Amino acid sequence: MIYMKEVPMYKNENLSFEKRAKDMVSRMTLFEKVSQMTYNSGAIPRLGISAYNWWNEALHGVARAGVATMFPQTIGMAATFDEDLIYKVAGVISTEGRAKYHEAQRKKDHDIYKGLTFWSPNINIFRDPRWGRGHETYGEDPYLTGRLGVAFIKGLQGDDKKYMKAAACAKHFAVHSGPEAERHSFNAVVSKKDLRETYLPAFKEAVKEAKVEAVMGAYNRTNDEPCCGSKMLLKDILREEWGFKGHVVSDCWAIKDFHENHRITSNAVESVALAVNNGCDLNCGNMYLNVLLANKEGLVSEETINKSVERLITTRMKLGMFDDQIKVPYASIPYEENDSREHREFALRVSEKTMVLLKNENNILPINKNNINSIAVIGPNANSCDALTGNYFGTSSKYVTILEGIQQAVNHNTRVYYSEGCHLYKDKVENLAMKEDRISEAISVAERSDLVVMCLGLDATLEGEEGDDGNIYASADKNDLNLPGLQEKLLEEVYKTGKPVVLVLASGSALAVNFANEHVPAIIQAWYAGAEGGSAVASLIFGDYSPSGKLPVTFYKTTEELPDFIDYSMKNRTYRYMENEALYPFGYGLSYTKFEYTNLIISKSEIKSGETCKFKITVKNIGQCESEETVQLYLKDVDSSVLVPKYELKGIKNINLKPGQERQLEFELTPRQMALIDNDGNCILEPGVFEVFVGGSQPDDRSAELTGTVVKKCFFEVKGETLQLEY
Repeated sequence: MIYMKEVPMYKNENLSFEKRAKDMVSRMTLFEKVSQMTYNSGAIPRLGISAYNWWNEALHGVARAGVATMFPQTIGMAATFDEDLIYKVAGVISTEGRAKYHEAQRKKDHDIYKGLTFWSPNINIFRDPRWGRGHETYGEDPYLTGRLGVAFIKGLQGDDKKYMKAAACAKHFAVHSGPEAERHSFNAVVSKKDLRETYLPAFKEAVKEAKVEAVMGAYNRTNDEPCCGSKMLLKDILREEWGFKGHVVSDCWAIKDFHENHRITSNAVESVALAVNNGCDLNCGNMYLNVLLANKEGLVSEETINKSVERLITTRMKLGMFDDQIKVPYASIPYEENDSREHREFALRVSEKTMVLLKNENNILPINKNNINSIAVIGPNANSCDALTGNYFGTSSKYVTILEGIQQAVNHNTRVYYSEGCHLYKDKVENLAMKEDRISEAISVAERSDLVVMCLGLDATLEGEEGDDGNIYASADKNDLNLPGLQEKLLEEVYKTGKPVVLVLASGSALAVNFANEHVPAIIQAWYAGAEGGSAVASLIFGDYSPSGKLPVTFYKTTEELPDFIDYSMKNRTYRYMENEALYPFGYGLSYTKFEYTNLIISKSEIKSGETCKFKITVKNIGQCESEETVQLYLKDVDSSVLVPKYELKGIKNINLKPGQERQLEFELTPRQMALIDNDGNCILEPGVFEVFVGGSQPDDRSAELTGTVVKKCFFEVKGETLQLEY
């Protein structure tokens, strides 16, 4: 008689991942369990568990692990307002992540940044333009952030019914947007209304709709609780209210802040107990080595430890790490898929879609390259790769700066002059030189040229994360919204030459470019445009495509109009609540063509409380070139009983139209979209009048002035009783 050896449950691929994980964890010693709770988790050979480093980044491409396709920085991709595009971008990123992971596994390489658990996307709300990490986000609007965040997560995690392509992580939960200098000790005080209306919606959509596998806590406290150990955030809202089933990871070395900086615990053992007991499963850092002591002292039960480790093992099982690789569909992705020509070409198309044309006086753009004999490319960002990359980036196999893009695009006999003009932020380029040592050269090349392209702005050394190498004086936040160093003077001096100037701004945030707005005929917001972003800029200037990007953030006129940086109230913040007129509004961006909006049709002018309402609009390209357009729907609650936003973005549609072509688009507003958040944080749908705006911008006077177009509007009324809806 032949006896078949019983297969352990954790090896039975017919069982659910949760059951298998529970069985696997039950076979671990307490020490082995705790060894799985740090980001560099140890191997347990007897159970077939290899060492695994959970820390990987994929903000706009696989980062910090060698060569990979580099897309534009996230804030630039947000300017596309395009959910389908972001989904495809994330799909490319996870394909390359898989290709790199499996090749690393074949080489027994278990190092950091080599796994399939990506700590992206950053879906914090970019509430203040001074925040250094805002360029990692999808901008200032909860609706746009939610839609693009969901698209990215779905694209990253894949659509297989059983296995995940990669694991996404929504961060930083929650109410986190600076100041960077104080993030390890800061207490973000937020009202129930602002919490539910502004700071939580994108996270909820990430959990409920996109089924994000991981959530990362923030460094700061929110309403006195450290986010990585917050009962309110991690237990009450994330797990109990939203039903989150995945794992929670701390931000890096955030747990030690509990006792060292927040001072809400006395020591490391108490800190890890607070975090683990409130549902933080994985520690980026080394504090969880104290979990054994916390258990010994009776502060954390082994049952609680089991739950955390089961969630972590479940994630690894969903990624197919313990299964026959032939059955895991993504395991066959070859290394050749990484940094492929197809991916790089797609990244360039994405770069083109991120460009926002802020000004185009007398249609100076596009430039006919046949009419240009000489062109001056001037500025500290003209030949800078740093102006392309942003932060959390990988290594590109090819970079094209703005200077190089223009050199490659112009006719063979066109002379391209170049001058750095000034340092990005210092008062001279050469240390031994006198101040302003490059300005005279810049004037000289401008005088000799038919056209000047000024490349100014920032890079990630001036706006980024606390602890980064650059901008130590402001801990990576901006002190103001001005062009740094001598850049403003450089611009003014070159302008005095009388030559036509095209200003290209590389930045991840809003800049108060008031002089340029008044005097410079053309302004392009290029963000951090990705590895070959210089080609995208040049192609835009010379008319190879029409710009279609829209601002995902407000450009303010002055720093002085901003509220205190540490004030997390939304009063006078972002387009939804701001009191002054914007320099360039959220949702704004020009095109090389003109779109006409007609026939705004509403399904019902009166609806019962709880019903949906539909709208149709016809959009026609009445200009001379093919172009994409982002059609935006905004909703205003006219009769609200509490303070609500002036109006809010509630719908986006992306279309491409040839000259003379038109399309009818349809939008639908749900009862939840019509509802407000009251001062107690309740979600309420009140009867009353609502105003709907549809067009190529938000319905403010400044956008109308800049575009020469007034958006279409209509009204409808909700009848019936007040309803309390699920948040």
